[in-house]
Amino acid sequence: MSRRPNPLPVLQRWRTNLLQSPLLAVITAVCGSCALLVSLVDRSGKAQHGIARLWARALVRVSGCRLTVHGAENLKRYPVAVLVANHTSYMDTPVIFAALPFQFRILAKKELWRIVFIGWYLNRSGQIAIDTSNSHATLGSLGAAIKALRGSMPLFVFPEGGRTPDGRLQPFQSGAAYLAIRAQVPLVPIALHGVYDLLPIHTHHFFPGELTLTVGKPVETAGMNLRQMDELTERVKAQIGEMLEACEQASDTTEAGDQCIVIAE
Repeated sequence: MSRRPNPLPVLQRWRTNLLQSPLLAVITAVCGSCALLVSLVDRSGKAQHGIARLWARALVRVSGCRLTVHGAENLKRYPVAVLVANHTSYMDTPVIFAALPFQFRILAKKELWRIVFIGWYLNRSGQIAIDTSNSHATLGSLGAAIKALRGSMPLFVFPEGGRTPDGRLQPFQSGAAYLAIRAQVPLVPIALHGVYDLLPIHTHHFFPGELTLTVGKPVETAGMNLRQMDELTERVKAQIGEMLEACEQASDTTEAGDQCIVIAE
């Protein structure tokens, strides 16, 4: 259930217009330019990824939010996996980069490559564009993604294919399950909570609050075949749904035994 007021208070709208949006634009321009320059000498992508993490954490701070990560230990179980999360906002990507401590590749819509600075980074850092309107191009993108996984590079995917219009989980496409089964790597569910309230689709003003990224237990795909794609997709969607429900019901205190990392506040 969304906690974002409608309409947003005037003061909050003015703060976004006069302070936060200009700062985000400057940070994105500076970090994008630095990443572009570094890419000329950094073939491994580590330096570019480091800049992307600085950019992401700066954006989370400027938005006025605190980001907390739960279940980070699940990221350490498998160094190579397909990571999947619900897609709620343009701020999902900064949250993901701020939270994940390792280099990875994103499978994303080609439209993002047209955005100044962000598109430059995506292109130079080896991220994988997918053209959903062209079946041959889509197959090529999936092939590049499988190659990255087999080359020991984790892959991140938003299986809903686009941002949710109302904060609820949308139907999952089976591409992430296809990649995980083909590469025989685990599928790791990630739940993003609070990011929809921060910046929903079709809005341009921030409503700061608590952001939570919860990493679920990896689902192994060893021995699975492509006929099990839909089953695997629904299983991971159900896990993410359960984690989101738990976030809604959670109290302000961390339960005993739950490993919690505060990324930005």
